[in-house]
Amino acid sequence: MREVLRLSDDPGDLWREYVDGVSRSVCCFPGVREGLDALRAEGWTLGIATNGAGDIQRAKLAASGLASYFDGVCVSEEIGARKPAREHFEAAAELCGRRLSAGGWMVGDNPETDIEGARAAGLRTAWVRDDSTWADGLRQPDVVASGVAEAIAAMWEAAT
Repeated sequence: MREVLRLSDDPGDLWREYVDGVSRSVCCFPGVREGLDALRAEGWTLGIATNGAGDIQRAKLAASGLASYFDGVCVSEEIGARKPAREHFEAAAELCGRRLSAGGWMVGDNPETDIEGARAAGLRTAWVRDDSTWADGLRQPDVVASGVAEAIAAMWEAAT
């Protein structure tokens, strides 16, 4: 990128500027904090299972103000396994002090990596669809929601 754009900046400085820019674009959607508070109050263990670069994912989590809600954060770059690999979900459970065999939920927006990967790992699934349509040939998620807050409410209802 430096060569194409003819930049003389240090690559590390450029990367940090990129990470900072990404984190400035992050926001927490309405109702998410309240939903996470409710789950925590009922004793749910909460974790993040995400693909990507660790510094970017952690910067986004910090910028959103949600970092303190989670017992574990599993980033593919840091563990050497990407979703939909079962190893990624196993590592995420372990980072939360749990075993994948105990079950749980995965909330995600990607039908293949999040939902199909989680189902193959034995988890229940909540798909946040945004404006997407479901991919042909994949098993349906347990919950389809238009946003994270709606997914949290549906998981809560299914658990009670």
